[in-house]
Amino acid sequence: MTSARPYIPQPGQRSTRAPAFPQDRKRQLQVWWREIDRGLLFLVLLLMVLGSIAVAAASPASANRLSTSDVRLDDLYFFWLHIRWQILGVGVLFVTSLVPSEFARRGAIVLGGLMLLLLVLVPFFGEERNGATRWLDLGLSFQPSEFLKPAYAVLLAWILSWKVRDPELPVIGVSGALLGLIVLLLMAQPNLGASILFIGCWFVLVMLAGLPLKRIGVLTGVGLGGLVLAYAFYGNARNRIDAFLGGGTAYDQVDLAGRTLMGGGWTGSGLGLGTNKMRLPEAHTDYILSVIGEEFGLLACGVFVVLYLAIVLRVLIRLVDEDRLFIILAASGLIALFGGQAFINILMNLQLFPSKGMTLPLVSYGGSSTIAQCFTIGLLLAITRRNPFLSREAFDLGGKHVRGSGR
Repeated sequence: MTSARPYIPQPGQRSTRAPAFPQDRKRQLQVWWREIDRGLLFLVLLLMVLGSIAVAAASPASANRLSTSDVRLDDLYFFWLHIRWQILGVGVLFVTSLVPSEFARRGAIVLGGLMLLLLVLVPFFGEERNGATRWLDLGLSFQPSEFLKPAYAVLLAWILSWKVRDPELPVIGVSGALLGLIVLLLMAQPNLGASILFIGCWFVLVMLAGLPLKRIGVLTGVGLGGLVLAYAFYGNARNRIDAFLGGGTAYDQVDLAGRTLMGGGWTGSGLGLGTNKMRLPEAHTDYILSVIGEEFGLLACGVFVVLYLAIVLRVLIRLVDEDRLFIILAASGLIALFGGQAFINILMNLQLFPSKGMTLPLVSYGGSSTIAQCFTIGLLLAITRRNPFLSREAFDLGGKHVRGSGR
């Protein structure tokens, strides 16, 4: 019996066989859909849809405030821009989530190095807005610090995971030095809110990596001492803390945000019927939760809080039976940055935290923030992909192995 010869079209003759590439791509998408956390993806897309409605409610206030006698902005000006950023962000999310875990790790580390370099250039070539120099214009204006956040979480997880190979490596010192450099560059902008997020991410990951309790106590004391020093010698921190305690125009802004949030009661005044929002600065960004409270009510604010909690818990539950230390640390760092920024913004709107100039993730209007947060979620989906039919083997740093279920 002769074997079948492969079909080779003659010169000038078209092949009648379909190429294998579309079938391979279809197979890849099927594997991707089976391995990603579909629950997390659904929660994130739901949050983005509700966020678009919130921006539509806040857009008239910001458009009216930024309009001039020469240029009158349409009431939904920021809403339409937001939709464009959301569409682009969803594309970034899906493309990133398709990337294999190992490639995602390497890509994030390279991105971290690039963003750190750009962060060094910000004080010299950056754009100033509202008294802060945080943006670079490279044909498109963006904040390097926004894209450094997810890359930093992955880079930090990679450094701390060296401990598995050699427990004697000074991973805490190396990661602490990197953190110190980033914080110094951020404080020069100034960007106190981002500095707090980076410090919080580092603290969470070094604890997960097995930092002794005594050293955790020492670091806590150092952190409190750093806060006192920042108040004494760093004008931006002192002004924000003073405004939080009461007094000045910044306090008036925070107070107005609180009254706007409570102005709609439990059920809100209705879409487009809010009045306090028209006097609220940054209604479509920093204080969008206050607009949600006025027009849709405190119950609607509660829905957003529950959504953020569900996203955080969803990621943590998926890590319960994970056996790779790098994946545990990277995913924990990414969700710590995402959830930390969300709850700092929520506390700020509730007058329980000083004003930080920090957006509500995937809800507030913003180009850099939207793309960076979608990239963060895409990385989470990529590095937590797993075959649901394989059992997993969990371990601890002491060398004891425990069989997992492999969900």
